Amino acid sequence: MLKVALAQINSRVGDLTGNTQKIVDAATRAQAQGASVLVTPELALTGYPPEDLLLRPAFRAACDQALADLAEALKEIPDLTVVVGHPRARDQHMFNAATVLRYGKVMGSYGKLELPNYAVFDEQRYFVPDGAPCLFEANGLRIAVNICEDIWAARAPAMAKAAGANLLVVLNASPFHLDKQRERIDVVRSNASRIGLPVAFCNLVGGQDELVFDGGSFVLDANGSLIARAPQFQEDLLVVDFFEGATLAGESIDTIAPDLSVEQQAYQALVLGTRDYVTKNGFQGAVIGLSGGVDSALVLAIAADALGPEHVRAVIMPSPFTAAMSVEDAKACAQALGVKADVIDITALYEQFKLSLSEVFTGRPEDVTEENIQARIRGTLLMAISNKTSALVLVTGNKSETAVGYCTLYGDMAGGFAVIKDLFKGMVYRLCHERNRIAVETAGLPVIPQRILSRAPSAELRPDQTDQDSLPPYDALDDMLSRFIEHGETRADLIAAGYASAEVDRVLRMVRHSEYKRRQSAPGVRISKRAFGRDWRYPLTNRFEESSQRTTLSRKGEPT
Repeated sequence: MLKVALAQINSRVGDLTGNTQKIVDAATRAQAQGASVLVTPELALTGYPPEDLLLRPAFRAACDQALADLAEALKEIPDLTVVVGHPRARDQHMFNAATVLRYGKVMGSYGKLELPNYAVFDEQRYFVPDGAPCLFEANGLRIAVNICEDIWAARAPAMAKAAGANLLVVLNASPFHLDKQRERIDVVRSNASRIGLPVAFCNLVGGQDELVFDGGSFVLDANGSLIARAPQFQEDLLVVDFFEGATLAGESIDTIAPDLSVEQQAYQALVLGTRDYVTKNGFQGAVIGLSGGVDSALVLAIAADALGPEHVRAVIMPSPFTAAMSVEDAKACAQALGVKADVIDITALYEQFKLSLSEVFTGRPEDVTEENIQARIRGTLLMAISNKTSALVLVTGNKSETAVGYCTLYGDMAGGFAVIKDLFKGMVYRLCHERNRIAVETAGLPVIPQRILSRAPSAELRPDQTDQDSLPPYDALDDMLSRFIEHGETRADLIAAGYASAEVDRVLRMVRHSEYKRRQSAPGVRISKRAFGRDWRYPLTNRFEESSQRTTLSRKGEPT
C-alpha cells in the first residue's frame, strides 16, 4: 500500500519563505498521517503566476536558495518523498519544474512539456518545454510526474505510461472559471484513464490578482472512477491509500467533497478572491459606496463574508436625486450584515461643483456631465476614507455595465478591486438570492432587502432615471454580451439569434467605444472563460467595427 498526500495550499506569489514553510507544515502533517509521498501544486514555491518576476536574476537566485532551504528542512521528515513545483534554470533556459526530494536530496526533476499560451496564460514568455519522463519509486509503485497543461493533452501522460509508470501525479495551478472542475475530470479521463493510468491531481487554491484557484484536488483510479476529492476554495490535505492498480482502500464516500452549484461556485470564488486580494496586499479592511442598489448590496455581502463585518465600512452618499427608500434599504442591508454605515450627503458638494463650473459651462445645457460629477464626488470621498483608514475601496460595477461603458471614470469606477467585475447583471441577482438563501437557512432572515431585488435598477443621477433609459433590458443585453464576449459570436450570429440589427450594432458599438474605460478599471475576480483583463486585449485606438457593410474606397484610397 502507498499513501499519497495532496497539499492543496494557498501560496503567495513572491513569498518564498512563507511558501516554503507551508510546504514543510504540509509535509509534517502528511507524515503524521502515514503518507509516503507528498505532492504540491504547480510552482508552489513561488506562487502562481510569478510573471515577470521570473525575468529578474535576483528572483531566480532566491528561488534556487528557497529550494535548497526546503530540501534542508525536509531532512527532519524522514521516509517522505516530496514533489515540489518551482522554476528551474538549466543551460540558460528556464523550466516550469517539479523536483522530487527525499531525505533532503534531489531524486529527480521534471520540466513541463505543454506550455499554455492562451487566455490568461503566457508561459512561453518565460519557460521552454521539456517533458522528459521523470519517474521515482515508492513502496514498490513507479510514479511519474506531469504538470498542469500536460494532462490537458495526450503526449505527456502517454510518455509516462510508456516509461513504466503505475501512477501519475499532476501538479496544478489550474485557474477557476464556472464549472471548471467538471472539465478537469473529463480531460483527465480522456488523456490518462483511457490508457489505464491512475492520476492524483493536486491543485492550487487561493486568489492572485484577478485569478482564483479553487483547489478541488482529486484522484481517479485506473478506470477513471473518482475515488477522492478535496473541497473547493479552501486549503486541504487530501491523503489517499493506493494499492497496485490504484484502488482506494475502504469506503471512499467520506473523501469525496460534494459538488457545488454554479451559484455556490461563483459566490465562494468571489469571497476567496476578495479576501486574498485585500489581505495579501496588506490592507486593513474594505470600504464600499452603498447605494441601496443590487450591485453594492452584493459586494457588501461578499466583503463581510470575506473579511468579517468588523473590517468593512459602508458609506451611503445621497444626492438630490437619491430616493429615500434607497437610503433606507442601504442602511437595512448594512445592519443585517453587521457592517458600520456612514451617511455623507453630497448635495452641498454637488451644488458647489456646479457653481465653480458655472462660468465655464455658460450657455451649455445640463447633460451627462452633471451626472458624472455626482459619481466623481462619491469616488473622491471613498478614496479619502481609504487613504485615512488603509481600507481598500471595493468597486461595485458589474460586467454588463463595464462592457458597454455604463460607468464613470474616476467615479463609480474609482477603487482598488472590482469584486463583481465578471458578473453579468442577471448573475448578480442570482447570487443575491443565493446569499439570502444561506442567511435564511442559518439565521432565519435575509441580509439583502427584498425591495433592493425587486426595484428597477437605477444610477439615480437624474430625476426618475432607470438603467433601461440607456440600455436594452438586462436579460437581452446579458445574452448579447455573453455571446459576443465569452463565446466569440459575430454580429451575424446575434442577428440570427433574433436580435434586431440596429440593437446589435448599438451594443457592439458601446462595447468597442468603452475599451478606454476598461483599460483603466480596477482588477477583479475572474469567474468566466473570458473576463475583461488578462484574456481580453483589444487596442484602445481602433476603428474596426463589425458590420455587414463592405468598405468602399475613395479615389485617394481612403475609406468612405
